[in-house]
Amino acid sequence: MKYAETKNVLNQLVADLSQMSMVIHQTHWYMRGTNFLKLHPLMDEFMDEINAQLDVISERLIALDGAPYSTLTEMAEHTGIKDEPGTYEKSTPERLAGLLVGYRYLAALYQKGIEVSDQEKDYSTQDIFIGFKTAIEKKIWMISAELDQAPEID
Repeated sequence: MKYAETKNVLNQLVADLSQMSMVIHQTHWYMRGTNFLKLHPLMDEFMDEINAQLDVISERLIALDGAPYSTLTEMAEHTGIKDEPGTYEKSTPERLAGLLVGYRYLAALYQKGIEVSDQEKDYSTQDIFIGFKTAIEKKIWMISAELDQAPEID
């Protein structure tokens, strides 16, 4: 099977991007406090970006004769991004710190994709992975700055 490991990473991303969208959505719904008016609509932009990545990743997997996960059960069984029930008890900084964990996970998964697609010589998919990893690293920097932290990407 051509590009087997690349397709595995693509499908992992299908599950993880779906989960990350939900985690961002939860942050959006349960956010309160300082910077609410600025951060609440920003979460819509974050979700839009993740959902756009999900669409490109899924379509690339299909173009390579893969079969993306397409049920909530499959997403839940395969994601590496933790979830938890929504609560108003978490502060906005705690919520943003949780988003950082998810974004860091995605950056690492995109890096794995870069490496396996290089080994399998699937440079078109590698280009997608590189672009999305760059976008994710920008989110890590921005959220870290909001939390008065360094991005610690290196």
